[in-house]
Amino acid sequence: RMGFFTDTSVCIGCKACEVACKEWNGVPEDGLAFLGTSYDNTGGLGASSWRHVAFIEQRKVAVPPADGAGPPGGAAGPRDGVRWLMSSDVCKHCTSAACLEVCPTGALIRTEFGTVVVQEDVCNGCGYCVPACPFGVIDKREEDGRVFKCTLCYDRLKGGLEPACAKACPTESIQFGPLLELRKRAGGRLEQLRSAGETSARLYGADPGDGVGGAGAFFLLLDEPEVYGLPPDPVSTTRDLPGAWKAAAAAAGSLLAGVAAAFLAGRRS
Repeated sequence: RMGFFTDTSVCIGCKACEVACKEWNGVPEDGLAFLGTSYDNTGGLGASSWRHVAFIEQRKVAVPPADGAGPPGGAAGPRDGVRWLMSSDVCKHCTSAACLEVCPTGALIRTEFGTVVVQEDVCNGCGYCVPACPFGVIDKREEDGRVFKCTLCYDRLKGGLEPACAKACPTESIQFGPLLELRKRAGGRLEQLRSAGETSARLYGADPGDGVGGAGAFFLLLDEPEVYGLPPDPVSTTRDLPGAWKAAAAAAGSLLAGVAAAFLAGRRS
């Protein structure tokens, strides 16, 4: 199984991944809207934004010295700088992929690389997959009617090439390879950062025991997932379907048994 490991600690926000993704996959321009809140002009993932570089500005405030030599009244000192958190977001290619499970036409498939892709010529635009995704990744192009998302450059993988975004990343923030190897590498990088004092560093999506069975594209974050616009505890929206179907079947069986009993009783009388 192949996947992505995105180390946000070395992302510089250059957007080379966004450009490479659009160029290689022929993803149309998505408006280039100036949001007025940051340098982020994409805003989020969508049918025409398969890669999204998030810019999060954090203002750091100085903490008064322990000896009480700080400003009068114990107030915190002046701002001592700004920290930019940057992260290139993408489809997670979940192990338990709700989008794939609800697709009625088979347009969404699991490839031989363990990734999840949309077959554009099979998609009928029903949109069931859109609300099924716990990350809000998959989306419909209204002018087209079909859904689109990251394919992890399936065509390049079949040709023995790495995805365009990883190839273009100048800092190796986006790393591509066998998923198990990436998880080991990410664990080592996490230990390195924590040893250097980055105590808030954490892995997101790397745990096979999480609500989506682990992600095929996971991240090393420097703050809470919510800061990056990610759900803190994502859960597959179809996880309760097997139980629901069993309950429905049992209820239907009981109903049929009741009807049959009533019918037989009526005939006897």
